[in-house]
Amino acid sequence: MVHELAIKSALGRIVFPAPLRTYLPRELSRQGIGSLPVEQAHALETAELPPHHRDPFDRMLVAQARVERLPLVSADPAFRPYDVRLLW
Repeated sequence: MVHELAIKSALGRIVFPAPLRTYLPRELSRQGIGSLPVEQAHALETAELPPHHRDPFDRMLVAQARVERLPLVSADPAFRPYDVRLLW
């Protein structure tokens, strides 16, 4: 998640009210949101995903949500075809 937000911020697709390096860690901590490292099981799960979407970052988010049985927080309609619970 942080990686994708950093890329989108660098491309100007998303603007934060403060520098990302300070804003994001502070806000995630304030809201009790931790980081989830990419594990081998997550990477292997991406190979099992149907080819609904080709973005490798999005596919990793779906794989992590499936393996960890966590909801995926996104409004992106590209996630809808996957067997994963979405929150937005």
